Amino acid sequence: MTEGRLEYLGGERWADDRLVSAAFEAFVDTHHHRLLRSAYLVTGDLHLAEDLLQDALIKLALNWTKLYAEPEAFVRTVMYRDAVSWWRKRRREHPTASPPDRGSGDPAEPAAMRLLFARALDRLTVKQRAVLVLRYFEDLPEATVAQVLGVSVGTVKSQTHSALRRLRKVAPELHELAGLGRST
Repeated sequence: MTEGRLEYLGGERWADDRLVSAAFEAFVDTHHHRLLRSAYLVTGDLHLAEDLLQDALIKLALNWTKLYAEPEAFVRTVMYRDAVSWWRKRRREHPTASPPDRGSGDPAEPAAMRLLFARALDRLTVKQRAVLVLRYFEDLPEATVAQVLGVSVGTVKSQTHSALRRLRKVAPELHELAGLGRST
């Protein structure tokens, strides 16, 4: 943070606990909205996104004095790994006889496009969503995505390829919306 370095006094003590608290609060104030958007894109549910971010921020707060130099990277890593862990624990699908209603809206409207994109992301696994969000929304390089998710670069590449292929299959409206039509 720009407040300067905290003076380490030994053990778990720092020169001024108020500085620790102020630095943490400043981080949360400046990064909360962007982190929440990322969490929402990964979970597809605002309440789950809030829970995911809150859990990550709690873990950061408990380790702030060790991590205050790179807090955003830590929070993102915790969020994406926890999202995958939650998904593994639940692993539930709700198959239906017909695809979900796509709604009727003007796809040229930004809100309609966001909803369309959100529905498309809902059709992916959490791991696939995490890779796409990190690569294309957060615009992170493959090596950084691999580090955040704790996987190899090859896994990031294959997950990205699989996710994009699945999006083309289950959400052709995105392909059409981009003006690319159907590819053969």
